[in-house]
Amino acid sequence: MHPFKLAPLALAIVSSAAFADTITVVTSFPKELTTAYKAAYEKKFPQDKVEILNKGTSAGIAFVREQAAGSRPEIFWVSAPDAFEVLASEKLLQKVDVPASGIPAKVGDYPINDPEGMYRGQALAGYGMMWNTRYMQANKLPAPKEWADLMKPVYHGHVATSSPSRSGTTHLTFETILQGEGWDKGWNQILQISGNCASITERSFGVPDGVQNGQFGIGLVIDFFGLAAKASGFPTEFAYPSVTAIVPANIGLVAGAKSPEAGKRFLQFTLSDEGQQLLLDPKISRLPVLPATYAKAPKGYPNPFDGSINAKVKFDSNLSESRYYVVSSLFDQVITFRHKELVAATKAIQDAEKRLAGKASPQLEEAKKLAWSVPVSAQQAQDKELLAVFKAKKGDDAAVKRKTQIEEEWSTKAKANYVKAAELANAAK
Repeated sequence: MHPFKLAPLALAIVSSAAFADTITVVTSFPKELTTAYKAAYEKKFPQDKVEILNKGTSAGIAFVREQAAGSRPEIFWVSAPDAFEVLASEKLLQKVDVPASGIPAKVGDYPINDPEGMYRGQALAGYGMMWNTRYMQANKLPAPKEWADLMKPVYHGHVATSSPSRSGTTHLTFETILQGEGWDKGWNQILQISGNCASITERSFGVPDGVQNGQFGIGLVIDFFGLAAKASGFPTEFAYPSVTAIVPANIGLVAGAKSPEAGKRFLQFTLSDEGQQLLLDPKISRLPVLPATYAKAPKGYPNPFDGSINAKVKFDSNLSESRYYVVSSLFDQVITFRHKELVAATKAIQDAEKRLAGKASPQLEEAKKLAWSVPVSAQQAQDKELLAVFKAKKGDDAAVKRKTQIEEEWSTKAKANYVKAAELANAAK
């Protein structure tokens, strides 16, 4: 726990009427959440104004990077802990020194707050699958229980996901699979699931929206998308697979903000009992970090503090941060930009399996290896030189050139592998 100076800071919060600031919040969260917090905060602190800048996680990081010290936003508020690690490593966060009582140090074995004090857990989140019950009934699809279920041929063309480069929560979902299953088996699952996908959506919102309106049957989502849809009356269900993690959705103070004290007021409000209760709104449906708040939750509301969510993965945010850009870029080069070829290879393999009915086929096994393996080994993914190339900033021309070269190699190899895999599967006897 961090040594907070309670009395002076509490006094500063109480005497907030002396301040009048605009608080700029960079966030990836949906308008249902940000609108509720903006309205409640401005009602409590009427002399302050809250400005919401809604951006995807990667775009939010880029925005903070691009602002000059003294004119930066006050608050960075997204789900991905590794995004905060990226900002902290570049000294774009300041230590959070506001009091917040009643919030435990950990959920399970995972620290709710950053051990270095650079950001706080504001809510908790897990990752799972939501589905449209009417779509599933119409297409005679069973409800999935585990990620591995989504690799089955019965789900071909019925699944949707976003890309880690476009969505921080999607990055967390796939990073959780990689950490839970290991690099090779994890990518094998991700490629097979993606091969069953009807679409790789441009934003994480596109997945729950598509499931709600019946465009897709099943989506890989952060839990609040699934819980909020069901609570709002959509014909949907949500389930946590066992290979999931419960990690904090975080909030931090940007270093070099134009109104740092106002930023502290807003951050402390989100951690207060009043701020935590906003998470229980059916349209928001997020998991509070304040255990006492669950006493006010409706019956059946998931509670990560009472053991009702079985999360096997002990998420390593440092590992996730170290390979953040490699995982995101690799996904795009072998899945997002080659989705058509991956889907065709996956369908050809599934058709061959059905045709051969369990008969051994070296051609089919080679097709699976080509289609469902990434061109980067677990050892290569830890290579410091490779990681440095993908972390390089704009202006480092040599690194940018090398990164582009590596990405082209991944993309070219993936396309050739998928085409060959489809040929082998179609010819398998």
